[in-house]
Amino acid sequence: MTTKKDKIPRQPASFFATTAIDHAVAGLGAGVVTTLCMNPLDLLKIKFQVNTGKQAGTVGKQMWLSLKEVQQTQGWKGLYRGIGPNIAGNASSWGLYFLFYNMLKKQASGGDITKPLSASEYLICSAEASAANLNTSPGAVTAVVTNPFWLIRVRMFATKADSPTAYRGLWDGFSTILKTEGVPGLFKGTMLGLVGVSNGAIQFMAYEKMKAWGFERKRRRAEREGLPYDANTAKLSNIMYTVMSISSKLLALAVTYPYQVIRSRVQNNAASQQQTQFPNIPTTIKRTWASEGVKGFYRGLGTSLVRVLPGTCVTFVVYENLAWLLRTSAATTREQNEEGAHA
Repeated sequence: MTTKKDKIPRQPASFFATTAIDHAVAGLGAGVVTTLCMNPLDLLKIKFQVNTGKQAGTVGKQMWLSLKEVQQTQGWKGLYRGIGPNIAGNASSWGLYFLFYNMLKKQASGGDITKPLSASEYLICSAEASAANLNTSPGAVTAVVTNPFWLIRVRMFATKADSPTAYRGLWDGFSTILKTEGVPGLFKGTMLGLVGVSNGAIQFMAYEKMKAWGFERKRRRAEREGLPYDANTAKLSNIMYTVMSISSKLLALAVTYPYQVIRSRVQNNAASQQQTQFPNIPTTIKRTWASEGVKGFYRGLGTSLVRVLPGTCVTFVVYENLAWLLRTSAATTREQNEEGAHA
């Protein structure tokens, strides 16, 4: 008698307890590496987003002058101000995201993680992993748990280290917010973080479909040339991962960028004037539109592109290579164990 379990093909080996944990570790590593490379541009992006004054010159000139000012006034260390909460936020977000995302993909495929999903299924899994459903998705936990890291990061990026209100680090930010604003203060901007699920959902839907196309192309080429092809150990080139990550991110960013500006302005309380000007989401949207028009919702977009695109490349290339390394190491170990059992 054939059971449902018998119909599921052999699954890839996992280095840790499950393949989802493998992907979580790969995501965490990718988040750390990306943040270490891109923290100075993260700092500039937040500074530009919360700034409401006129910005003269090209994006490149603005970035250069801003980086130069930070380096001259705060030293090289100033370019890495906020690195603690930035690493904590990025590493935990990517780690938890890939954990939940791969768990949800496995559930959607009926337990067969090698089965390709439709574009709509990828979109749903990505949205759920990013916290599309506050009541049922484990991704909601990701958005809520990591919000304090992003909040502290925004405030550290938006203030100079010698400012009286500046946080000295991650734990100083936590304790200060708890003392002055209470627990609710740590979760300021959470709802806008949940709005951001559309960014990840669109990006991963496009990325997964492009990746599936890449592997299918690789399989057909191997078939034509009479070469062996193992889906469990196959890997695309880093150039392919780079092109796919850039293309998918550009699509997502074009649609969802304005929410990032609103979130940064709501979270930032570096000066009393800012607190009065942008106290909540509706007021922030209304005042940004009234004083700056459409351009106001795209503040820092140039810097964001310069930061996000290479950052996305680093994240996905590191993630894919780490995931492949764990997968192939596990496959080798499983083969050795099976050979030993049959010996």
